[in-house]
Amino acid sequence: MKNRRQDFQHFREKHPVFDYLDFSWNIHDGALKVRYHFFDGQHDFFPEYLFPLPSAIGGEAKKSFREQHEFAIDNFLFHIGLCEVISYWKSSCAPVLNIYPFRLDETSEKWWKKLFYNGLGEFRYLNGIECEAEDFVRFRYSSAKELQAVNLVGNDGALVPVGGGKDSAVTLELLSQTTERTKITPFTLNGIPAAQRTITQAGFSLENSINVTRKLDPNLLKLNENNYLNGHTPFSALLAFVTLFTAMLHQKRDIALSNESSANEATIPNTNINHQYSKSFEFETDFREYYRRYITENLNYYSFLRAYTERDIAKIFSTFPQHFFSFRSCNVGSKSDVWCCNCPKCLFVWIILSPYLSVEQLTAIYGQDLGADLHLLEAFNKLCGLSPEKPFECVGTIDEVQHSIVAAYQNGHSENVLYQYFMNKKAI
Repeated sequence: MKNRRQDFQHFREKHPVFDYLDFSWNIHDGALKVRYHFFDGQHDFFPEYLFPLPSAIGGEAKKSFREQHEFAIDNFLFHIGLCEVISYWKSSCAPVLNIYPFRLDETSEKWWKKLFYNGLGEFRYLNGIECEAEDFVRFRYSSAKELQAVNLVGNDGALVPVGGGKDSAVTLELLSQTTERTKITPFTLNGIPAAQRTITQAGFSLENSINVTRKLDPNLLKLNENNYLNGHTPFSALLAFVTLFTAMLHQKRDIALSNESSANEATIPNTNINHQYSKSFEFETDFREYYRRYITENLNYYSFLRAYTERDIAKIFSTFPQHFFSFRSCNVGSKSDVWCCNCPKCLFVWIILSPYLSVEQLTAIYGQDLGADLHLLEAFNKLCGLSPEKPFECVGTIDEVQHSIVAAYQNGHSENVLYQYFMNKKAI
């Protein structure tokens, strides 16, 4: 944890206002391209998105589509932009966010303040920033244009976000058992190879999937290099708005997430600091209430796996061996499509699967035996509750980790030196 309180105050004084200036969009070559414009008083930012469109929206049809849905599209895209702003605003944490395209009312403003504050809880904690929620960011408006929910018709089928980990693989497999496959559409955002493999191993084609492209402005990376404030943002909240818009474009009714009940546990005990805040049931409930009031009532955003724990999902995943060598749950190694075998996430997935898979099976998946690696002891202590805080990763609860260790130790993993260490510590 760094103490950057002085930097926090310095950058807020240097950048007293952050502007969400505008966005523009057009339809070309079968896709809807949107470009945002943010400004922190010194730097312009132009993040971009590319949304593939159904083949029916092409030629002359795109003109009528635009005329018929222009306000709805503007409303959806405004919200994506306001969530995208968080990644750029956090560099300076300007006290005032000036919003130009639309105007929030009292209820929507309260909702967004909560997302900024709780969604950046890890960011505040790791940077040593102490600030009350009400003072963290204030909104100002340069438009009288108000948000208004629209009525969508003809929606059917489910959009399933796929990240390449075990959870979305389980959702695709289970959903396929109860829903007609033609009504299930896998979705990726900047789809990585592991996500593409998950889709094909579950029996779906990439041609019938949807991949949205998100492009960060390089100026943001330059600010990070120049020691501006940086840290975790509520990416799953951004994904929520992006999938909602994609569902609208492709006339899907449901967005079936793969967030489990374990995501509700705080990363820092007895606080609201949760790495997985925007995967929590609290956010899911807030989001449904929000979009039904300000965007549309005709879409259904929910987590297909919410009733399951990480242990439940691991047990189910162990019955789908076709995914064993395809999935990746390592954030560090995702870009190079490997398990880094050196991070808390790699170790957590090993632990949670170990009651159901043998040492030989896990070693084949990872390429090495993580249970024999004492360099992972610090991460192990955080995962199993022997340290005061959990890792800032998407991992299960401490209780789940402990039960998985005991179950695996008693069922073929007794030579695991990390597990031996835990059993001796807990004297179980």
